[in-house]
Amino acid sequence: MSDDYLIRIGKLIRDARKHRGWTQAELAHELNTSQSAVNRIERGQQNMSLEMLARVGEALDSEIVSLGTSGPMHLRVAGGTRLSGSIDVKSSKNAGVALLAGSLLNEGRTVLRKVARIEEVNRLLEVLQSIGVKTRWIDETNDLEIIPPAKLDIEAIDADAARRTRSIIMFLGPLMHREQTFELPYAGGCDLGTRTVEPHMTALRPFGLEVKATEGSYHASVNVDARPERPIVLTERGDTVTENALLAAARFDGVTTIRNASPNYMVQDLCFFLEELGVRVEGIGTTTLRVHGSPHIDRDVEYAPSEDPIEAMSLVAAAIVTESTITVRRVPIEFMEIELALLEEMGLNYDRSEEYLADNGHTRLVDITTHPSTLHSPIDKIHPMPFPGLNIDNLPFFAVIAATATGSTMLHDWVYENRAIYLTELNKLGAKVQLLDPHRVLIEGPTRWRGAELICPPALRPAVVVLLAMLAAKGTSVLRNVYVINRGYEDLADRLNALGAEIETFRDI
Repeated sequence: MSDDYLIRIGKLIRDARKHRGWTQAELAHELNTSQSAVNRIERGQQNMSLEMLARVGEALDSEIVSLGTSGPMHLRVAGGTRLSGSIDVKSSKNAGVALLAGSLLNEGRTVLRKVARIEEVNRLLEVLQSIGVKTRWIDETNDLEIIPPAKLDIEAIDADAARRTRSIIMFLGPLMHREQTFELPYAGGCDLGTRTVEPHMTALRPFGLEVKATEGSYHASVNVDARPERPIVLTERGDTVTENALLAAARFDGVTTIRNASPNYMVQDLCFFLEELGVRVEGIGTTTLRVHGSPHIDRDVEYAPSEDPIEAMSLVAAAIVTESTITVRRVPIEFMEIELALLEEMGLNYDRSEEYLADNGHTRLVDITTHPSTLHSPIDKIHPMPFPGLNIDNLPFFAVIAATATGSTMLHDWVYENRAIYLTELNKLGAKVQLLDPHRVLIEGPTRWRGAELICPPALRPAVVVLLAMLAAKGTSVLRNVYVINRGYEDLADRLNALGAEIETFRDI
């Protein structure tokens, strides 16, 4: 391998390791090598065999190299073309993940309709199958059947699959109803694990669950005589924390009040699903939930998770930056209203259909048709807020939108410590993005986009933002190692191509 390519591979491995939350020593332990060897690899000073590359990719859950498998590794984008046509928003990734955890509450047959067939879901299915749950894709529309066994085999859990998904923590809520003691593997070191689990413990401890986070595992024990004596007040209004509290309350014999609950889209979907299981939930869509639990749940149910507002925002952003007229169908408008109001303020011209209901019978949908518009920067900075504010995961898309607008825009990503830095990758495509501190970027527009070759940022939304900028950039761009995009989006490149984009998937090896 050339020195230049070794350096690029080294940077890619370093970014994937940091995204995983590992130290060099932890990666070295996983590879059965020394920390100094990992250090040399990341600095591009170590020749690597294909076997070693494959081992590193497997350890970091990153397609740095994948031998003998299909699927994209890199994307080659011929940019500067306008899009046209219509596209449907797919079902919510985050709702699908929560509903897979929720299916463990049910001793009957659960069918989930049109589940997002992405890597995050695949990992959770591997975990479910390993503990005895039967799962199968029923048809080409991605309907998924889930049938639990009478007794789960927690000790047989697929530790590798569990460590490759951050969503494994949502198994704490449902498993505490089935097992008095159990162990869940998770990714990352002890310190990270303690910090990650503590908000969940605030929610679950009143139900009798105690968790000790050790190196790579959550050790859980349940006091079956415990019961919440007063309302559960969440210390942070987190989506997964709220979902775990709901999952614990669902089979608790009594009424549980959860305050400072997240009312976000995936939480609402979980609430609607619980009602299908016979669990009454008051206050859906608010920050106070009252859950009337049912100690025994054995029902054959079908449920269709609603559409994904983050994917909807991705598609609207693609239309804006390519100055295209497209129709994005099945947009969950309740979770896009702030974003669209802000885009209107910036000058976006679009049409919106009458509202209609999603297949879950609750979520309001619309079709949005975009029109080429001359955008200007907003009056104030753009920052996310818990629902009903601008969605935290939609904030990065405003970076690429602001780069097309005239004027200066400040983005304040106050939630994540290091996500904003990845938005500076847009500079390699011609943007002017200045990192002010770990949480704030200043963007000057408009941008004359130009093609470039980049390694995919290890964070999902900034990775898609880079891809959207490549669609707008004249000439050919290359985005390397796009596995992170496949974790959160299903067939994104193919679906954009159906609108007229020119995106080619390829591998080097």
